[in-house]
Amino acid sequence: MQSTAIGERQRVSAGQAFRNWRQVIATANLASDAPMDPISKWLIITRAAVFSMTYTSGLIGGLLAAAANDFDINWWFFGLALLGIVIAHASNNMINDYFDLEGGVDDMNYPRALYAPHPILSGMISKRGLALAIVVTNVLDAAIMLYLFLERGPWVLVFALAGLFISAGYVMKPITLKRRGLGEIGVLIVWGPLMIGGTYFVAAGELPAWVWAACAPYALVVMSVLIGKHLDKFDVDKAKGIKTLPVLLGYGVSQRLNQIIMVGFYAVVAALVATSVLAVWVGLVVLAVPRLVQVLRIYNNPRPAEAPPGYPVWPLWYVSAAFFFNKRAGELFVVGLILNLFLQVYVSDLLPG
Repeated sequence: MQSTAIGERQRVSAGQAFRNWRQVIATANLASDAPMDPISKWLIITRAAVFSMTYTSGLIGGLLAAAANDFDINWWFFGLALLGIVIAHASNNMINDYFDLEGGVDDMNYPRALYAPHPILSGMISKRGLALAIVVTNVLDAAIMLYLFLERGPWVLVFALAGLFISAGYVMKPITLKRRGLGEIGVLIVWGPLMIGGTYFVAAGELPAWVWAACAPYALVVMSVLIGKHLDKFDVDKAKGIKTLPVLLGYGVSQRLNQIIMVGFYAVVAALVATSVLAVWVGLVVLAVPRLVQVLRIYNNPRPAEAPPGYPVWPLWYVSAAFFFNKRAGELFVVGLILNLFLQVYVSDLLPG
């Protein structure tokens, strides 16, 4: 359901703009009868609908650091790191669209141009304009990286440049991780150790070994989202010779694998709580089990032949289900960390002795 106002500059009231932003964040689209405003346009171009995965990883890193250091972290550095990884995600999405189009992957019949407007193919922005936006976002990130490097030291460069290498290498030649069945592993690394661990380091100035384990649960459910997306694109990717992990493993095996990964999220959380790596309050993620059950049932059935009424991101299906679980699990994970921090820092001060 793509807006007919693509590329047009229109006067939009504040109330309408706010409704637009909510819709774009929720669906990656803007209704055809809604006037396009500049912010909605850029939210669509950068695919801001999936930024929740990135700021969740960042929040996990910062909250873990705050709890481990009795709230004594550099909150300014933490905020900059959080901003930096969100900008990096925006840049990565635009890089994917630019180079997948250049490499002949994206066209008007490829799922990327069907579930939401492709920035260039839809006419929202020119190829040159998208390239400029990629440069600008990377310059902004470079400035944040340089500042934090001067304040925190060379490990900032390691985290930032490793993330850039994997993100750009996802689609850019000669690396093209996406075509080699390595894109999913790349996402696991970026949204886990690099984002969570990197944010922890920037906030606290150190990185204890236990943090690497604490990165694992949420990184797994981010990886499940990409596996779901590649399941939805299985036939066309196979035809184009794009060897994503589902193409290499097979459709049915990949469906079961994603179910195992989502269930495995709970196994890993339980193990980390039992070993005191994570606070017991992270166990709030159990409240996402009903949503997990819904998603597992979706994965037990074939994709419908056509979009259900009102479904906004067709032909995507399994990725939407995985993201549906990811959001609730991530939200509860963060709430659990916030509760732990509150109880640790404030309630303990009220206890006698």
